[in-house]
Amino acid sequence: MSAPITVDIWSDIACPWCYIGKRKFEAGLAEFEGRDDVEVTYHSYELAPDTPVDFEGSEIDFLAQYKGLPADQVEKMLGQVGGVAAEVGLDYDFDKLQHTKTLKAHQVLHYAKQQGKQLEYVERLFKAYFEQGRHVGRDEELADLAADVGLDRDAVLAALDSGEFADAVAADIDQARAYGISGVPFFVVNGKYGVSGAQAAEAFTGVLEKVRAEETSGV
Repeated sequence: MSAPITVDIWSDIACPWCYIGKRKFEAGLAEFEGRDDVEVTYHSYELAPDTPVDFEGSEIDFLAQYKGLPADQVEKMLGQVGGVAAEVGLDYDFDKLQHTKTLKAHQVLHYAKQQGKQLEYVERLFKAYFEQGRHVGRDEELADLAADVGLDRDAVLAALDSGEFADAVAADIDQARAYGISGVPFFVVNGKYGVSGAQAAEAFTGVLEKVRAEETSGV
């Protein structure tokens, strides 16, 4: 039996390219013959840690402030991102999107990992944020979304209240810094190969095949 190939993914729920990258990685993984031996883990990253939980304004307002760009340029940029998202089957709704701080969402992702539900929960968060206009910065909403994937709602609220997973989030962010990661998504395959950004599906298939070939040849 082949040893598992690990894929560690640094991403942020508020990152539109991270959801796109997730779909492209999944497409690349589906073309890899050893896909059943791949273990995927999501890690925390905050693109804009100074974001308030309740940002007053639209996504255009936020990005215009954050990037210092004219609103019409931001609007065009979002239109382009939405087009790329549509190509991989995603339906972004930037008009409904509620920009927020994602720190607590990352804490719940660590709880979900502990419960064996991380992949289901990260998908639920992305969909809620980019397609459904849900507020993923509030405890109650995060607990509701967790319940959607079979997690214990009260346990999620208790974990958030205690800050039980705050250190795990901080450790992920520290590890990203150690790796020199300055943008997400960022994929680390078997602890040795890095793939930056929402690459084509073929790029992910290729690196997985390279790792498997090296394992087989004992490199």
